[in-house]
Amino acid sequence: MELSDAALLVAAGLAAGTVNAVAGGGSLITFPAMIAVGLPPVPANVSNSVAVFPGYVASVAGSRTDLPRGRALWALLPTTVAGTIVGCLLLLGTPARAFELVVPFLVLGATAVLAFQDPLRRLVGHPADLGPRRRTVTVQAMVAVGAVYGGYFGAALGVMLVAGLALVLDATLARVSAVKNLLSAVVGLTTLVVFALFGPVNWAAVAVVAPATLVGGYAGARLVRRLPPVVLKTLIVAFGTGIGLYLLWRAVR
Repeated sequence: MELSDAALLVAAGLAAGTVNAVAGGGSLITFPAMIAVGLPPVPANVSNSVAVFPGYVASVAGSRTDLPRGRALWALLPTTVAGTIVGCLLLLGTPARAFELVVPFLVLGATAVLAFQDPLRRLVGHPADLGPRRRTVTVQAMVAVGAVYGGYFGAALGVMLVAGLALVLDATLARVSAVKNLLSAVVGLTTLVVFALFGPVNWAAVAVVAPATLVGGYAGARLVRRLPPVVLKTLIVAFGTGIGLYLLWRAVR
């Protein structure tokens, strides 16, 4: 690997770790960077999924004080692992073209859910008004869908998780973001294990990007705690819209 390629991957890793902690979607920085240094699309996608995992861990460390206490949070982890494994198997065993056409609309839809969160809550009911069983099933379903997506592609996973969880959890956006960080880390760990065993990982690229995402992830998580909710929501919506439009352009060009 040439020095210029390594510098590009380090810069992409720093930016991706920060973006993942704030809004999600950092893979859309590191994935094109890996393509730019010469990796084919599938190895680039697999290597990217492995490389961004340390950034997710750093985001959890930076936002740990905002994580809710209790068993309800930990009950989401088996669903996250199972959904991620399904997504990984889809990536390794099926053609990507059909999913590439669906992904932009999933991202744009998730962004719209977050942008119009209050009107939608009036339609479906505020989380505080839902019965315990209905709330549990809804949250588990949101997490399962996000985990499958994260195992398959992962870009904008944070946007999708924040949008879905903000709709069904009665919590501040900073706390929702902290839950998103934990679930993203579980998705990242699961993809790391699956792809390390069965995927075409380029370990040289991972070795360059991973430490940079670690630094960026911690810095981004600390930034989230200082942002007013309206600013954080605006950033996530703006970034999610940009990601969705970019993915749509890439899918149809």
